[in-house]
Amino acid sequence: MTAENVIIERDGHLAIVTVNRPSKLNALDDQTIAELDATFVSIDADDGVGAVIVTGAGEKAFVAGADISVLAKQGVLDGKENSRRGQALTLRIENCKKPVLAAVNGFALGGGLELALACDVRFASSNAKLGLPEVSLGIIPGYGGTQRLPRLVGSGVALQMILQGDPIDAQEALRVGLVNGVFEPDELMAKCKEVANRMVMRGPTALSLAKQAVRRGAQMSMPDALTLEADLFGIISSTDEMKEGMAAFLEKRKPSWLRK
Repeated sequence: MTAENVIIERDGHLAIVTVNRPSKLNALDDQTIAELDATFVSIDADDGVGAVIVTGAGEKAFVAGADISVLAKQGVLDGKENSRRGQALTLRIENCKKPVLAAVNGFALGGGLELALACDVRFASSNAKLGLPEVSLGIIPGYGGTQRLPRLVGSGVALQMILQGDPIDAQEALRVGLVNGVFEPDELMAKCKEVANRMVMRGPTALSLAKQAVRRGAQMSMPDALTLEADLFGIISSTDEMKEGMAAFLEKRKPSWLRK
């Protein structure tokens, strides 16, 4: 796939996806959203990819937000269309069968934070700033931020961030549970790869079904969510992957997961 604003690199079984518009602080315009969406379609279908790391080009920003020059011209219909387009991308990332990690290397504001929220795990550089400043521009978050942020950090913290509009630093993001860890900028990618590679060592189908259990279960009542978990547990119990994992444990060896 040819893309102008997204770079895809492989490191073993890891796919490194970089939003590459550093002159615009990697802001999300329509083209970049379309390229990211196509990238995740390709990654999801690639059995050689075990996990994904999303980051931004340059040293200043992960993704600084949506492209304001585009948003400034929108009306009711194209505003809704723009929101749905961004939501479709974040759902694509959230529903990816592989673990997706965000390496937040600088500003993650507006659509950038919403992109990170769609990832499974987030790590930040010590100089990162994270926030949803949309109300400062007279709009609201539109790429899933009003829904994912309170589910992650609680409605009180989320409402303060959304209604106040000010970004928080990496340590505060760690304190409230918005990110899973904070590292110095020159260590961030290596640490993300370390965590991602540990995930890749696990059963690929188990990873996918575990994601389903958490993601889908969060939208259900507890009884329905437990039924979902039991159903998925039954599915994984019928796989060769489960047989290999159990045999490897009993034989005191590492499992041999088949990846192309």
